[in-house]
Amino acid sequence: MSQIDQFIADFASLVWGIPLVILLIGGGIYLLIYSRFLPFRYLGHSVEVLRGKYNNPEDPGDINHFQALSTALSSTVGMGNIAGVAVAIAVGGPGAIFWLWISAIVGMATKFFTNTLAVMYRGKDSEGKIQGGVMYFIVEGLGKKWKPMAAFFAVAGLVGALPVFNVNQLTQAINYILLEPNGVQTGFGTSLVIGIMLTIITTIVIIGGLDRISKTVSKLVPAMVLLYFVSVVAILFVHYDVVLSYFSMIFTDAFAAENYKGDPLLGGVLGGLILLGIRRGAFSNEAGIGTATMAHGASKTSEPVREGLIAMLGPAIDTLVVCTLTAMAILVTGVWQTEDVNGVSLTAAAFDEAIPYVGNYLLLLCILAFSVSSLFSYSYYGTKCLSFLAGAENKKYYNYIYVLSILVGATTSLSFILNLIDGFFALMAIPTMIATLIMAPRVMKAAKVYFETYK
Repeated sequence: MSQIDQFIADFASLVWGIPLVILLIGGGIYLLIYSRFLPFRYLGHSVEVLRGKYNNPEDPGDINHFQALSTALSSTVGMGNIAGVAVAIAVGGPGAIFWLWISAIVGMATKFFTNTLAVMYRGKDSEGKIQGGVMYFIVEGLGKKWKPMAAFFAVAGLVGALPVFNVNQLTQAINYILLEPNGVQTGFGTSLVIGIMLTIITTIVIIGGLDRISKTVSKLVPAMVLLYFVSVVAILFVHYDVVLSYFSMIFTDAFAAENYKGDPLLGGVLGGLILLGIRRGAFSNEAGIGTATMAHGASKTSEPVREGLIAMLGPAIDTLVVCTLTAMAILVTGVWQTEDVNGVSLTAAAFDEAIPYVGNYLLLLCILAFSVSSLFSYSYYGTKCLSFLAGAENKKYYNYIYVLSILVGATTSLSFILNLIDGFFALMAIPTMIATLIMAPRVMKAAKVYFETYK
């Protein structure tokens, strides 16, 4: 098992090398500059669209704008925001959060382009139903000769959409917060029981398809973000005297890299810190990875640019708000200076330190909502990938593998799980970014027409 663990770690390090960073972040910066910050100037309009001001029930698609964003957010606002940020700080110190923010701002531009394309070039599955996503906009936008690249994305998506990280960290949280303090001996047996319970809950929801998933998560997502926000504000209030000093430390440590404990990149710790922030940012908000295109591509709209504006809000909510809340909770309580790098338990320690007796249970409630909502959305992504590869009539078979993988996630080590998903996310980013950069001029042409009409 240790050899497999090392192989997966080496695989993740290999694909997350300099070429991918240039493609993901360099490509995102290019899109940001190429758009001349155009979509950012219409953030107010995107909120109007989200509130349903321009909804038309006659438009093609399956779900409304709010449900599309909720479905996409339910997969991104998850354990990446709680455990992923904890891992980033434990390895990289406060400065890792600055590079997380940079990845989010760049990611907003990337999401605008990728999700505009997801609606602009929707395709049809083998049952004749309209579908959106990277694999469809590659084939419909670039032509049939590009189908191998679309298939590459879909194959990587089959693994990338597995829920193993969320399940792993949820299991750890239940063991650490609920069972162990109450005298329950934890181990493989308790983890397996938790996995079985999650399997049953997930199966009930995902059998209902996208409609049930979107309705469930559109209720869960706003509630879970609000509860988490209130909890962290309480922590910051308790430690109000150090909030400003730690917030400024995020900026100073971003370039000094004094607290970075990971491997250097190109001979320097700063390079390693930047890569860590970008990697955890991509894991958190999935900008440039392409998963969200499958949710936004199902949105009920005839205006591709409108959906791009909605999708752009994702990294802002996910990384600039939720990840920052987690980071500040870990920093102001001082738990980041301990040797515990095991993800969610670091965040749990912060909640327990600032809000004794109930803090851990508040966090557990948030984790339950975050993780369970992610379980529902990722199953949808995986079935869409299999539909593209093997026909819509076979998509149900993915759910069988999906629910079995919940048991694997509950009983396997964090490092193996994190490296596995990181690696396949990286593979998904390659076709997503290449196709998006090629078709970026088409998005800008459509955006100019749309904004002129809006004015």
